[in-house]
Amino acid sequence: MQGAQKIEMASGTETFVGKDSRMYQDFDHLFLNIFQTESIVVMVEGNDVKTSELMKAVDRLDHQLYSTEGVIETTSPASIIKGINYQMTGRYVIPDTDEEIRAIIDSSPDTFEMLTPDDTHMLISVVMAGSTTDAKREEILYATEEAISFSDFPPSYNIIVTGDPAFQISMNDEMNSSMGPLLGISAFFMLIVLNLVFRHVRWRLLPLPIVLIGIIFTFGAMGYLGIPLSMVSMAAFPVLIGLGIDYAIQFHNRIEEELQENKNKTHAIVATVKNTGPAVLVALGMTALGFVSLFTSSVPMIRDFGKLLLVGIIMCYLAAIFVGIITISLFDGVSEKNLFGKMKSKIRSGRVKTGRKPEGHAKTQKVENGLNKLTDFTIKYDVIVLGIAALLCLGGIYADQSVGIQTDVTTFVPQDMPALVDLEHMGDIMGGDEQLNIIIKVKDTANPEILKWIDEFSEHEVSGRGHIYSASSIVPLVKELNDGTIPDSSQEIEAIYEEIPDYQKDRYMYGKNMLLLNFNIGNAVSDIKVTGIKELTNIVREDIRWMQAPPGTSVTITGNNVVFIEVITALTSGRVQMTFLGLFLVLAGLFIVYRDWLKALTPVIPMFIVIGWSGGVMDYLNLDYNPMTATLGALILGVGSEYAILMMERYFEEKEAGASPIEAIHKASTKIGTAIVASGATTVFGFSALMASPFGMISDFGIVTVIDVLLALVATFVVFPPLIVVLDTWRDKRRGAQTIQNQPNKQVRGADI
Repeated sequence: MQGAQKIEMASGTETFVGKDSRMYQDFDHLFLNIFQTESIVVMVEGNDVKTSELMKAVDRLDHQLYSTEGVIETTSPASIIKGINYQMTGRYVIPDTDEEIRAIIDSSPDTFEMLTPDDTHMLISVVMAGSTTDAKREEILYATEEAISFSDFPPSYNIIVTGDPAFQISMNDEMNSSMGPLLGISAFFMLIVLNLVFRHVRWRLLPLPIVLIGIIFTFGAMGYLGIPLSMVSMAAFPVLIGLGIDYAIQFHNRIEEELQENKNKTHAIVATVKNTGPAVLVALGMTALGFVSLFTSSVPMIRDFGKLLLVGIIMCYLAAIFVGIITISLFDGVSEKNLFGKMKSKIRSGRVKTGRKPEGHAKTQKVENGLNKLTDFTIKYDVIVLGIAALLCLGGIYADQSVGIQTDVTTFVPQDMPALVDLEHMGDIMGGDEQLNIIIKVKDTANPEILKWIDEFSEHEVSGRGHIYSASSIVPLVKELNDGTIPDSSQEIEAIYEEIPDYQKDRYMYGKNMLLLNFNIGNAVSDIKVTGIKELTNIVREDIRWMQAPPGTSVTITGNNVVFIEVITALTSGRVQMTFLGLFLVLAGLFIVYRDWLKALTPVIPMFIVIGWSGGVMDYLNLDYNPMTATLGALILGVGSEYAILMMERYFEEKEAGASPIEAIHKASTKIGTAIVASGATTVFGFSALMASPFGMISDFGIVTVIDVLLALVATFVVFPPLIVVLDTWRDKRRGAQTIQNQPNKQVRGADI
């Protein structure tokens, strides 16, 4: 709990792009901190927005927001009208009549075009720096809402506060408020499943509090190790609950089995730790290797996601082996000393003597019988089962290539969320304002050759590129003050710079060595998607090479869209490489641990098959990959390899005790299969709660996780048994044949053969 207080939230550019990358330097150090601004937009709707009464209310709003800390400026029709009225009459006030207001607006249509697009809508921009922290954005948003209430707007007008910052704040609040109930529902479902499926043990609900203790350990480790909490890493905790409860169930199941067979409590604990501890530890190690593949991502928050999962499974293992086993041992001691416990034990022993099974045993017996029959079936038709599984895997891998990639952020949130409805409403009225931002490093910002190049290049791009609608830079401001032309000397340009207000100049110029050119690309994310923006960026980059800037000039394309493209591409296109790297690491890890190719290969093959199945299911259900589901390849390895390794460990344990391959797989399926079914069902029902999330990204994550866990269970009980029996039997026969060949001069008895 002390360590958890050290956890820091990470939401800046550094969560998307590495600090040592050129993209981070260009975007964060240059564009974000120097040029970029963000605006909370106040949209006013009514029958007529060009009235004196309304403009005076807007003027009052401007005055209140001007003194708000963090607000650079407010841009509104009222402030422009006051400036024009001052030039005309010498009075810096809002005119008293509607006729005067309309006359001023009609006299400068270009000036008011963006702020009053028609007679029924008006926009007021509350401008803040692009580097403003999330906490400060919230303060400015609340200050804006409060200022509106005190500005005495006429009652006939509808006031809407919107814009990207308002949308982001609302989305974060909605996500945080919805995650609590979803996790509560998830825990409730887990309790129900544990009560139904885990009935053959005492204290069947204990695994859930044990895994929650593991989660608390994880929070503490995050704080001490400096692992930040980001938007993606929040999704790690449901995953950790699903994995951690497996560890708790496996230890719980084994110690109960040992306590029933061995009345000596100390021996039962030793046997549990000796037999189950290494098996679960190997499974954990292979799960960790699957998660290590996430470290290869170029996106820092995905690497942090991998670190959190790695630390989390270790903490959950420690909670299960120390807290879980000791707690059950203590409970067992208390129940033996308790009078009610003694009576209950006598009743149980009486039931055993009379042939009646303990409570919950009948349902457990049904599960065991079902697993036995399934094992018999898969082994009897081993070639058919493995052949169908392999064909479906290959088909799924092929189908996965056509699975789409969802890049429109607005689809990740509830479509009826008020903040999204308001943002789209503003976009319908004003059009999109997404941009490509071009930073131009120069020796002298007053060089006329530089300004002429910017003017020509802007005109070429706007007229020649279909998705570039307009350009903005310092050049139009200079031309406006020089009769529509660019001066031929630096001195004249310097003189014009002196006339331009600082708040306008600072948007496009920094010191003597840096200029900014913005291209408006409308609603590019929704219109041409990420691939289209990437192609457009490459076209602009080629045009820059073709229309070269004057010597000594450096041109860099950056901005939100360029970073967004890089992040989405890294998250989605790298998922295949991460998945197969994870498979290779698990295979290598198993071989190092066991020094046995069969033990290394057998758990990996079912997981490879599950990965193929998962791609086919996603294509069949028309699901798209998003930044959260793109990491599920590593999660499949994490969940699925654990099931397969635990089954394999029990198989060889039974075989070493003298069982044949078929007998060993039957005992493994019945002894440990029930626990795997319990943990798998608990994980499935726990994640199914996420499917009810109003956020598309989270609900898709829940759907795909549930599907993948179910597929992992199917592979464990359908593919794994015939696979290990076929391979192990083949190896035993080959070893037997080699033994005979190596002893040609010895008489071999039939019993030896």
